[in-house]
Amino acid sequence: MAEKKNYNRRFESDYNFFRTLYYMIFVYCVVLPITKLMYNIKIEGRENIPDDSRVIYAGNHVSYIDPPLIALASCKRIAYMAKQELFHDDNKLLRFLVHSLGAFAVNREKPEIATFKTVKSVFNTSWSLGIFPQGRIIKEPEITHVHKGFILFAKKFKANIVPLGICGFDGYAKKLFEKNITVKIGKPISYELEENEIMREWARQICEFTGFENKIEDSIADQTDC
Repeated sequence: MAEKKNYNRRFESDYNFFRTLYYMIFVYCVVLPITKLMYNIKIEGRENIPDDSRVIYAGNHVSYIDPPLIALASCKRIAYMAKQELFHDDNKLLRFLVHSLGAFAVNREKPEIATFKTVKSVFNTSWSLGIFPQGRIIKEPEITHVHKGFILFAKKFKANIVPLGICGFDGYAKKLFEKNITVKIGKPISYELEENEIMREWARQICEFTGFENKIEDSIADQTDC
């Protein structure tokens, strides 16, 4: 059986003019009309988006459409850190989109040096980094068990964190104007804050936007005990 390709290493050249053009065409010609027609998407807080591209966009994770929603809301080119299983998914269209739109794989159990090199490459371009701190899609309306990886990258690369709350998702739309989703963009969180304070502030803003229950202290306690 052929060895699975490693998708966790990307280079600056991967985020060239052609991929940037393709990305923007996809966002504005595919994502925008679909989200407007199917999800009545509304966006709040765009004034909080920094001009600098050295930013980590960190949202709550409720569905597979979260990455394009955040890309559309921020109007930025974002390279997403995605679980490595997506690059080997049975859905060929999903695999193609994840890879062609600039995402890269991460081993959630044991991040590799190549991942750090890829993040550095991303920040050396006009692209930003996208991370879902919860690490997977969470159905429960609460924020807990958040991974600290996004804070590690923020501090290492001196990148502030912009929290985004995806609000109102209750299933995938099957007909026009069936669902209503609002993406709320929060105020940037400084990478200079202490780790637990960054986590608390991210959770606070997300819960304020979404109405989710804030259980971040459980996550902090769990990681302190490890």
